[in-house]
Amino acid sequence: MNILVINSGSSSLKYQLFQMPSKSPVCSGLAERIGIDGSFIKHTVYIKGEKHITEQTSFIANHSDGLKQILQLLTVGEFAVIASPDDIAAVGHRVVHGGEHFSGATVIDNEVKAQIKKLFSLAPLHNPVNYKCIEVAEETFPSAKQIAVFDTAFHQSLPAEAYRYAIPESYYKEHGIRVYGFHGTSHKYVSEQAIAYLNKPESKIITIHLGNGCSMAAIKNGKSIDASMGFGPLSGLIMGTRSGDIDPSVIFHLMEHAGFTLEQLGALLNKQSGLLGVGGSSDMRDIRKLLGEGNDSAKLALELYAYRIKKFIGAYAAVLNGIDAIVFTAGVGENDTAMRQAVCKDLSYLGISMDDDKNLKYKGEILAINEPDSRVKILVIPTNEEYEISSQCFELLKV
Repeated sequence: MNILVINSGSSSLKYQLFQMPSKSPVCSGLAERIGIDGSFIKHTVYIKGEKHITEQTSFIANHSDGLKQILQLLTVGEFAVIASPDDIAAVGHRVVHGGEHFSGATVIDNEVKAQIKKLFSLAPLHNPVNYKCIEVAEETFPSAKQIAVFDTAFHQSLPAEAYRYAIPESYYKEHGIRVYGFHGTSHKYVSEQAIAYLNKPESKIITIHLGNGCSMAAIKNGKSIDASMGFGPLSGLIMGTRSGDIDPSVIFHLMEHAGFTLEQLGALLNKQSGLLGVGGSSDMRDIRKLLGEGNDSAKLALELYAYRIKKFIGAYAAVLNGIDAIVFTAGVGENDTAMRQAVCKDLSYLGISMDDDKNLKYKGEILAINEPDSRVKILVIPTNEEYEISSQCFELLKV
C-alpha cells in the first residue's frame, strides 16, 4: 500500500512515500525556506540501498507552490516513483490543531475540513497551510484516501491539572479553552524510540522538539503529562517567528497605549517575534552566521532561546519527580550542536552532564551524548513524524 505523507510546517514541507508496512521510505524530501530567499527542495529516491538525490533551487512562493513542485518530482523523470496519481492509496496529512474533536487519525471529508477551518484562529501559521495542502492533494490524487493525523492527539493524556487554565469553567465547557499541546507525532515517535533505547517502559523523559516551531513535553511511562504549547502553538518556547510565553499584560498595554488591533497583535506575536524579532532572522542558521559576524542581537536571541528551554527542563523535572532522559530532536535539536551544549550547561544539579566530544559526533542516528557518570541520559534522536503518520494511516485503513 503506497502512502504519501505530507508534513507542512510554517516555512517547510517535508514528505515521504512509504510502501507500507515497510518502515523504509521509497523516497523522501524537504522543501525549505518557503516564502524566503534561498528556497530549495532536496528530493531523495532510495533504490537498492543507494540514494539518488535531486536538488531544486527555484523560488517557492508558498506551500501550494511547493507541493506542486514536489508532485512533479514524484511523477516525472528518470527516478519517478509513481506512474500516475492512482498509484497512491492514501495521502496522510499532518494537521496541527484538532481541538477536542479529534483524538486519532481521521479520514478527511467535508465535515472534517470544516472543523479544521474552524480551528484556523488557534493555529494561524499551520492549519491554513495544512488545509491548503489537503485541497491540492485532493485535486492531484482524486482516488486516494485523504487522512488527517493531528498534532494534538498524543497530548490527550494530559491530566486536568496540566490542561486546565485558571479561568471560570464555563470557558472550558463552552469554548474549549484548555491546553492541547502540539508536535504530538514527533513527541510520540521520539519518546517511544527513547523508551526502547533505555529499555525502560516505566520512564521519565523530557522531549525537546526544536525547529521553526518549538515545543517540549514531559512524558511519563510513555504518556504525555505536560506540554509547553497550550491552547494554540504560540506559547512556551521561543521559536522562529513566535514569541512563546509572554505576559498577557503586554497585550493589554499595546492595545490601550499603542493602538494595536487584534490583527496587528496576532501578526506581532506569531509572525514578527521569536528569533526573527530579536535576532533578525527566523532561521537558526542565519542567526549563527550573524553571531559569527559579531551581531549582539543574534547573541541575545540565542541566549534567550536556550534560557527558556532550561526553564522548562527544570519545571518538567519537578512535574516528573526526576528524569531518566532528555531528548533533542527536529531541525535545530538534531543539527545545532552549540544549542544542545548551551541548553545542557550548568544543569549538573539535575544530573545532566554532556560529553562535548560525543555531542559533536552526532551523524543522524540515535546517540547518547552524556558523560558516562551522568545520571540523566542526553539523547539525540532523529524524529520521523512522516513514518509515524504513515503508520497511523495504515492502521486506520486496515480496520
